[in-house]
Amino acid sequence: MRLPALFAGLILAAATVLPSLAATFDSPQALLTALYAPYLQEDGDTSDQSAFFSDSLNALYAKDAAATPDGEMGVLDFDPVIAGQDYAISKLVIETPDISGDSAKVTVRFDNFDMPQTLFYSLVREQGGWKVDDIENKQGEYAWDLVKIFADGGRM
Repeated sequence: MRLPALFAGLILAAATVLPSLAATFDSPQALLTALYAPYLQEDGDTSDQSAFFSDSLNALYAKDAAATPDGEMGVLDFDPVIAGQDYAISKLVIETPDISGDSAKVTVRFDNFDMPQTLFYSLVREQGGWKVDDIENKQGEYAWDLVKIFADGGRM
């Protein structure tokens, strides 16, 4: 009796994990549309974005998590995808990407709580699809670059 239950549990676990591992995006627009989809839903799950990020960006997140004591916050105190902590996203526009070989630059515009936001994405093609390699906010008093935040240990 235990073997069938174990087998069923393994199948269920694989069914929930494998789709995120297998996620490939054939265009920058497909990647960014999927990345923002949970933010456009009332109860969207934005907790695990690793399927959207490049190997190098995921490594930066992992290094930060490993260096952060339990119960403490790492170098990020905001969600870079929305340039904030809370969100009510509207008017999402993913502009036409500037693709050069296996890299691309894409500007994303949206309102968060009616506050206009413009983010600049650097993408790479790896593992058969497009992935986010960096996010920048080049405007306003608190401009930032995600990769530089990790490199600087959170000092902006």
